[in-house]
Amino acid sequence: AAPQPGALRLRFAGVSSLVFDDGETAWMTDGFFSRPPLSALLLPIAPDAQRIAAERQALGLTRLAAVIPLHSHYDHAMDAPELARQTGALLLGSASTLNIGRGAGLAESAMREVKPGDSLQLGRFKLTFIAGRHSPTPWSDGISREEVEAPLQAPALASAWREGQVFSLLVEHGGRRILVQASAGFVPGALSGLRADVLLLGVGTLGKKDPAYRERYWAETVRAVGARRVIPIHWDDFWLPLPSPSSGDSLQAMPALFDDFALTMGELQSQADREGRELRLPPLRSPFDPFPGTTQP
Repeated sequence: AAPQPGALRLRFAGVSSLVFDDGETAWMTDGFFSRPPLSALLLPIAPDAQRIAAERQALGLTRLAAVIPLHSHYDHAMDAPELARQTGALLLGSASTLNIGRGAGLAESAMREVKPGDSLQLGRFKLTFIAGRHSPTPWSDGISREEVEAPLQAPALASAWREGQVFSLLVEHGGRRILVQASAGFVPGALSGLRADVLLLGVGTLGKKDPAYRERYWAETVRAVGARRVIPIHWDDFWLPLPSPSSGDSLQAMPALFDDFALTMGELQSQADREGRELRLPPLRSPFDPFPGTTQP
């Protein structure tokens, strides 16, 4: 059932696409639905407006207050301008994200740049943007940063969607707090002093990191904010389309060449058990109450 006014529900749509909805205001992170195949690493790609519209309808999204890419790689920001256009949303993001919006033809009035330390209000939601880092990968060292320096027009190679500023996003609603960590990287000490009941934890590529990195990542995120519930995100194979709502199929994890999700989940579960925290995977598309002490489908 749709959430009643004031009751927060989340919906997960793969990677780190998350719909926040309290019955009065709905907004989402990333909104990546095109999900081009693995050849995207070699061939030009572009948003698929029909697929975006179909997924938007499957999620019941008619209007959004904002679409917020948490960094500017294509699996986070490529679809965001088209989704904003279809839902009347404001595109919120870094300077790089706004150049993606400009290349897609969005008006300046339909976009707003945010920087680390900024806070803004969307209905009953207070959002605070915190400087983060990307997970170290062969394509991103997790420290340096490349910007989208001019309007980006698709089709383009995936590499054209450069990282830009990476954000951790603190969401406050009704006296409770959720932290969204969309990529498995961290700035040492950046989250110290923050508190969150729930952590939506990006875990993509963690299975290819060494144990010391995984332990440090947990300490710098989950332990730092004291989250009682941890919800892994950004673990699915985004080179595959989202399963049809009628199929009953589940998301598939990233291929073994790029990640080891079973290893990651085993270690996260052990950490959670030792520290008395709750670890849950989110359901695909179905609304759920994110907070500890509540049930999920």
